[in-house]
Amino acid sequence: MRPFLLVLSSPSGGGKTTIARQLLMAREDLGYSVSATTRERRSGETDGVDYYFLPREEFLRREAAGDFLETATYGGELYGTLRSEIERLFAAGKTVVLDIEIKGARQIRRQMPDAVEIFVLPPSAAVLVGRLTGRATEAPAVLRERMARAADELKAVTEYDYVVVNEDLFAAVAQVAAILDAESRRVSRQEELGAVVEQLRRDVIEETARFPAHHSAPKP
Repeated sequence: MRPFLLVLSSPSGGGKTTIARQLLMAREDLGYSVSATTRERRSGETDGVDYYFLPREEFLRREAAGDFLETATYGGELYGTLRSEIERLFAAGKTVVLDIEIKGARQIRRQMPDAVEIFVLPPSAAVLVGRLTGRATEAPAVLRERMARAADELKAVTEYDYVVVNEDLFAAVAQVAAILDAESRRVSRQEELGAVVEQLRRDVIEETARFPAHHSAPKP
């Protein structure tokens, strides 16, 4: 199978990162593209695992050099997907999981129309607000900005291939996994399909030759 990009997007607090992590723990055919960012590292985060934490100057330099497949600004900080990460995982035969924002998904859609994009919806506004305030890592002004942005981002849902409502995490992960399985069976992704079908055709022709060309009527 030819590997592809699976893009998960949602408003902040929608659960796209949690779903991505659950899928990666359960499946060996997936690889996670670690994003780069200019934001400060939070407690418990590891460089190269959670993000590549880059100084703003380095991020901008690499962006100008074309090193990013997509970039976005969120909460005043820069985020981006390194092309080298995608290439590394594709070379290993992995379908790549990205959890990125709306702007980044749009950039990928233009450059890689074969990507599969899923929008993760929160079940309600109350749940979304609860997830954001439960982090207790940001000032009220930042939370207000995130919630206002979430309301705007929800309008983008119709741009995506699929939508999953993250009310129950187990069910949401199962739905995304089902989409992955279906998309992996697309004819366009089956690199060896042509050879398999051609061999099958030859075998059918060979078996057909074993039968008489004409039906002989029984003698009286």
